[in-house]
Amino acid sequence: MPAPPLRRAAGGGRGHLNLSLLADRCSTLRSLTVVHAAMLVSGRLASDAFAASRLLDAYAALSPPAAVLRLLSSLPYAPNTFMLNTSLRALASSPDPASALAFFSQLRRSGSSSYSPGRHTFPFLLKASARLPLPVSRQIHALVVKHGLDRDTYVANGLVRAYSVAGRVRVARQVFDELPERSTVVYTTMVSGYSQNRRYEDAMGAFDDMLHEGFEPGPVVLASVLSACARSESGGLVMGRRVHDIMEQRGMAAPVGVILGTALVDMYAKNGAIDEAVTVFKGMPQRHTATWNALISGLAHHGHGDDALAMFQQMRREGVPPNATTLVGVLSVYCHTGQLDEARRVFASMEDFGVAPSIQHYGCMVDLLGRSGLLSEAEEMIRGMACKADTAIWGALLTACKNHGDVDVAERAVQEMLKLDPNNHGVYVVLSNVYADARRWQDVDRLRKVMKGARLSKIPGSSTVDGCDVE
Repeated sequence: MPAPPLRRAAGGGRGHLNLSLLADRCSTLRSLTVVHAAMLVSGRLASDAFAASRLLDAYAALSPPAAVLRLLSSLPYAPNTFMLNTSLRALASSPDPASALAFFSQLRRSGSSSYSPGRHTFPFLLKASARLPLPVSRQIHALVVKHGLDRDTYVANGLVRAYSVAGRVRVARQVFDELPERSTVVYTTMVSGYSQNRRYEDAMGAFDDMLHEGFEPGPVVLASVLSACARSESGGLVMGRRVHDIMEQRGMAAPVGVILGTALVDMYAKNGAIDEAVTVFKGMPQRHTATWNALISGLAHHGHGDDALAMFQQMRREGVPPNATTLVGVLSVYCHTGQLDEARRVFASMEDFGVAPSIQHYGCMVDLLGRSGLLSEAEEMIRGMACKADTAIWGALLTACKNHGDVDVAERAVQEMLKLDPNNHGVYVVLSNVYADARRWQDVDRLRKVMKGARLSKIPGSSTVDGCDVE
């Protein structure tokens, strides 16, 4: 930060105002501490609440909450509402969001006459509550109603977001519906809430309502509705194409940015419109790893394995680093095409890409080894995993045992599955079928007695998760 402006600022008069402006413009904590020191030397901090407010606001943006609270407690006068709300904002965004609620409770208990919670207070509290497992949003909602702010769009947007994050979409929609006037922001939050809670058709419906009410959709809501279109069971491709048209009409697709472009590629690829996905992909001037992943996964899922592998090789030639999702897509192609040696090579090279194998990568390998009849090797891989095995990966092995008639490995797989999920009675049916295929009738009878003793008169059908499935 240049020294001359600080020297002028420390002198008094108009320089005092300059100090406040400098605090607003600081981009590093170091430069802010210089301005802070100048305010202390000039005596500005002790006499001017506006200067203190600007300094506090800058600290909230650049430093841990503890520094904000230290500055707040050092002031020789009662902090105003702006200062207290700024402190709330810093605490709500901190690694300990519960501290914001504790700070607010302290303010209420103190009965400070200088503080009255308003429309700029509750969004910070709701932001904190959305990050906590405790169901506190309802209590904050009650305070919002008590202060007559439940119809305020700014506050209601915080309520919709908090309830959506907590999975209480019905309550979020009720808050939304009770608003006398809506805005682009609150519509965006509602669409995003639906999409994040897997209510994809509702997300598309809310977006349609938004357009009919004449609101202009921005990039955030477009990305959210495209995500819903990619995962919807009905009408996703039709709505996705409509969103694409909207983007083109508003000049947002010439050229398309990375975020919206990736969302479009993902939407088209997941809906099987591969040609359109490739067209959007090729027209993007910049691509992120997620963009490549969307196309590779879509190609793999819809049976274009060779094209998916070719895209992976092009990705590497262009120097784009693959991540965990990329490698799941590649391994899934090898899994479905039975290319065991190639899968081994990619799996062994994961550390070269800086990717630690996850349950999804192991699942692909176990499924492929199982399909290849290498059941002992598949079992050994599961037992040697760095991550904890789940019922899905043991289930993939059990299915392979049934297909290849390996009773011993099947018995061990069932034991492991029952340890993880004692109520997974479907595994008894699969094991009984394995015994029957091997003509081990005594074991079939023994297992039926076990099921009868456990009062499993009607065993639900068993199902396993394919380790190579790509979303």
